[in-house]
Amino acid sequence: MRQIRKAVIPAAGLGTRFLPATKSVPKEMLTIVDAPIIFYVVKEAVDAGIEDIILVQGRGKTAIEDFFDTSYELEDRLAKSGKNELLDQLKKIRDMANIISVRQKSPLGLGHAVLCSRNVVGDSPFAVLLGDEIMMTPTESAGDKNTTQTLTSVFAETGSSTVAIMEVPLAETSKYGIADVSKISESLFKVNGLIEKPKPASAPSRWALPGRYALSADIFSILAEGKPSLNGELQLTDSLNVLAQKNEVLGSTFKSLRYDAGDRFGYLKANIEIALSRPEIRDELHAYLKELKLQNFGVSPR
Repeated sequence: MRQIRKAVIPAAGLGTRFLPATKSVPKEMLTIVDAPIIFYVVKEAVDAGIEDIILVQGRGKTAIEDFFDTSYELEDRLAKSGKNELLDQLKKIRDMANIISVRQKSPLGLGHAVLCSRNVVGDSPFAVLLGDEIMMTPTESAGDKNTTQTLTSVFAETGSSTVAIMEVPLAETSKYGIADVSKISESLFKVNGLIEKPKPASAPSRWALPGRYALSADIFSILAEGKPSLNGELQLTDSLNVLAQKNEVLGSTFKSLRYDAGDRFGYLKANIEIALSRPEIRDELHAYLKELKLQNFGVSPR
């Protein structure tokens, strides 16, 4: 079967870049405007036709499961007070998808997190969406596919594992898995190999992996035989490199706006830019930002 209906969302990280907030609140539950980061990730998967969401979580992450569960007291209060619009929003969230929770008992890397989902995914192809990467497609209403849908469509057509790729400045290659690619078309590439966070001098290209994948179950046996590498962790990139030597792996560009919400500056950008896309607050926020710029940076009004 080439239709992907399952997605794995690794969400076991400690969120140290957001301490002290993440001491008691999972990083994935930090809000972007009025919804947690994880909501945007799950919505992208659901909009791409995903039915089963496998959350790979660590200790202290039950708030994520609770968010997608029924809140009897709150829903009862909203119903009795006639706040039906808010009540409908909560019902839609709890019914978005079938949420399955898997525990990653030790923080042993992204590859290990994906491997933890093996018994649930089975032999099915599946998507992987990093839990702190937000992909927004502003023109979805015009028919553009979101990033996960782009990848799952390529997988359905070719049967080949497909990773999202984007060009980054050479100086930033050490932040990402980097792919050595050969061009097939304007948006599709053959992945010849991958390397995790290379220094600019040894990077095979500027094509980076921003955290969206459509994979065959073949990856599990490779992960199971993999050895820890960078930072003593089992890297998904290393296993994808092995897969690329055995089978065809493709790289696809995407049209979505991407925000690294696991980074403080990326998180702030996501809040501002997504808020500016909301008609109900866009004008007020735009006016405030313009005023703030004039007041704090001594810019003369035109």
